[in-house]
Amino acid sequence: MKACLLCDVGRIEVREVPSPQPSPRDVLLRISAVGICGTDAHIFAGHANYNTDAAGKKISLSAHPQILGHEISGEIVEVGSEVRDLAPGDRVVIDQGLNCVSARREPLCEYCATGDSHQCAFYTEHGITGLPGGLAEFIAVPASNAVRLAGNLDMCEAALAEPLGCVIHSSDTVARARTRYVLSGAPAEGRVRNILICGAGPAGLLFLQYLRHVLGYDGLLLVSEPNEMKRKLAKQFGADEVLDPNSGELGESVRQLTKGRGIEYLIEASGQGRSFAAIPTLIRKQATVLLYGHGHAGVELSALNSVMFKEPTLVTPVGASGGFEKDRRPSVYTRALRLIEQRQIAVAPFITHRYRSLDDVQGALSSGMDAPDYVKGVVTLRAH
Repeated sequence: MKACLLCDVGRIEVREVPSPQPSPRDVLLRISAVGICGTDAHIFAGHANYNTDAAGKKISLSAHPQILGHEISGEIVEVGSEVRDLAPGDRVVIDQGLNCVSARREPLCEYCATGDSHQCAFYTEHGITGLPGGLAEFIAVPASNAVRLAGNLDMCEAALAEPLGCVIHSSDTVARARTRYVLSGAPAEGRVRNILICGAGPAGLLFLQYLRHVLGYDGLLLVSEPNEMKRKLAKQFGADEVLDPNSGELGESVRQLTKGRGIEYLIEASGQGRSFAAIPTLIRKQATVLLYGHGHAGVELSALNSVMFKEPTLVTPVGASGGFEKDRRPSVYTRALRLIEQRQIAVAPFITHRYRSLDDVQGALSSGMDAPDYVKGVVTLRAH
């Protein structure tokens, strides 16, 4: 089969590689669509490498080229001999993470037993930790990691169940945390009145919709975003005000819009260093700060001094943990897919780039994501 191999920092080669062979508990998928994620870009650019040996030492790309891509939808073409609830022709999205449930390991590790499968003691991940990802023609995964589509959803949209799952997991984690201000179920003085989302990329736009349409938040919802096209999308999706951090002092704008109160719940979804450094000027004392974006290059650790002074609750979730359904499938991925299928969350409006070939991936990761009209790219390997 053909696959994109990341052979060195910034260099992808499309090569012929052996097709995966499914085990008795696996399904073999023909890939339909793969979302391009910021994590792919970080690995491609050499800013991150999550493929490590038993001692935690990073394994170089020259020693182990990687197939990236973890936002995956596809069609089953073969099922293992022990698989009874899926069949060839089924359209699915996958949880790319392998955990105790995927391996049918008993007893479950402490993380899988509490619904935190992304922190599984034995965790590995297709497209991120060295296991082959979705930027290929085929992939084999445990059947329990495949969630069947219920209708005729476009497979590009279906692939975005993974990032929405991460947003759901993050929001669930905030809801479980002991915080001074909560979204609902508290007296007025303890309720979140003002939310700021820093960044209106795919994650920020998903958070915005999830807050409005799923959690029912009806307070002031602000978004900070330098890109004009993304600001328009944020307004379209329900932001009350969308601020350009390059125009004037962001902290002063937030103080005016919140009548001096500040932000009780800040979602940092940009991964930009300057956004992190601005947090102390934006939040109310003992606010909740969700650190979702990765990166924050160019900021010294001393930036935390002013953050710590305000005693916020810092929440740092990752992935799409959340327990398992009765059929052993991942609950959060299932929830995310259904929200997209039921049109409670819209993803099509921000899929701005559809790449029709594996040959396009090098250019997309090299420079395509920097285009002013870029929000989200998806590689489509089959007609839908």
